[in-house]
Amino acid sequence: MNAHDSGSVKVTDRRLGRRSLLKAVGATSLAASLSPVLAGTARAAEETRLDAIVIGAGYAGGTVARELGAKGLRTLVLEARDRIGGRIWTGSFAGQTVDFGGGWLGPQQELAQKEVARYGIKTFYETPGDRAMMPGETGLVGTDLSTVSSRLSGLFKELFKNSESYFEHPADPLFRKDLLAAVDPLSLEDRLRQLSVSPVDLKWLNGGSAVYAGGSSSWAGLTSMAQWYQLAGGTYEGFESTMGIKPVGGMTALLTAMLADSKAMVKLNSPVSSVTEANGKVTVQVQGGGAYTAPVAVVATPANVWKSITFNPGLPKAHTQATTQGMGVPHATKIWVLVKGKVDAVYGQAPEGSPILMLVPQQQLPEGRLFVAFGGPSLDTNDKAKVQTAVQAFLPGAEVSDYRATAWHEDKYAMGGWGMRRPNQLLQLFPQIEQPHGRIVFAGADIAKGWHGAFIEGAIESGLRAAQQAATLAG
Repeated sequence: MNAHDSGSVKVTDRRLGRRSLLKAVGATSLAASLSPVLAGTARAAEETRLDAIVIGAGYAGGTVARELGAKGLRTLVLEARDRIGGRIWTGSFAGQTVDFGGGWLGPQQELAQKEVARYGIKTFYETPGDRAMMPGETGLVGTDLSTVSSRLSGLFKELFKNSESYFEHPADPLFRKDLLAAVDPLSLEDRLRQLSVSPVDLKWLNGGSAVYAGGSSSWAGLTSMAQWYQLAGGTYEGFESTMGIKPVGGMTALLTAMLADSKAMVKLNSPVSSVTEANGKVTVQVQGGGAYTAPVAVVATPANVWKSITFNPGLPKAHTQATTQGMGVPHATKIWVLVKGKVDAVYGQAPEGSPILMLVPQQQLPEGRLFVAFGGPSLDTNDKAKVQTAVQAFLPGAEVSDYRATAWHEDKYAMGGWGMRRPNQLLQLFPQIEQPHGRIVFAGADIAKGWHGAFIEGAIESGLRAAQQAATLAG
């Protein structure tokens, strides 16, 4: 299957069979177009003088490779896994093409939308919900979606009050650096404690903040989520729309097209052990043997992973702080669930600490309805009975016939889930973290200026910036 099956990420799979990746319409042909690029890359890289080396074949690395290829630079992409995508992973569950990692696009994400149009990737909108299950005084209670939207709209407005001022230009987060000093040290939990809301309203808010923060609202910085909110237009409705669009063929389909377009050599199963700059060259050592040298290297892995690579000379202060503190959320378990029978499309959200923090309805199949769930740290996904009990909090009497859980925080090539800045990281790390370290350049959604962390928009933005820096250094 994937590198995940050999221990790089914890996958709980209750299915009896394994289906191939990239099964949906369009994805197969794109994978075929990439296969010649993947073939024989080790020999090709050894025999070809390289202009650049890219570490990581996710969206940031794919963007860098495509941009450098357009400039005529001979580029090698080294990927630790036996697949492309990084924290994007398109596979199959219940006979459907699904995403075990990031799975959505938003209409406000202009770079991603431009790339989708460029390669003719079709998109579709998320399955609309019928009703919702939200926190009450004791347990979850049913409500209609219009009430949820109206109530959360007001609560989000209060949670992110004044963010329109300190993120006056949200794509340039340091534009009002003078106003950030008072808010960047705050966690989401700190901000929740400042609010004068009812206990039930607090549950409505902290469940949402906890799922985005990787289980605990104390971990993530207020300014990280507030920037997303302002980038989405400063409304709850806008923020929710960022998780409303999906590409046909899954999230890997666009990346496959970008890498094929790059003409780069892509070498899979190549985890990097060290990156050394000396005498105007960068040498990248692969675990188990093999070294490649070029005038410039671009590190396009999650920030959390930098600490697993030996850098010579050592990382600058900002980069060391980022990888030590972490910029990928500490707990991220995405669960695809098949609930038996004809089932309403129920959206659900539970308070912080719940086994499942969020439930999102997907398509109805003949044998049952698919849901995406985001599990909290308290859920043991190895125990099917506990998963079923957790689902039944949202869907009383539901029978889980199948599920598959992916624990991204246990992935040795991610070391965390989606990116989200911690308190103080915006002011302490930026803009230094965007700068090259000699001939070593850094890219990735975690360190994007705009749609950072959880969105391929940020990976593309960061990749475009890194490609310009790398091209200059490559001469």
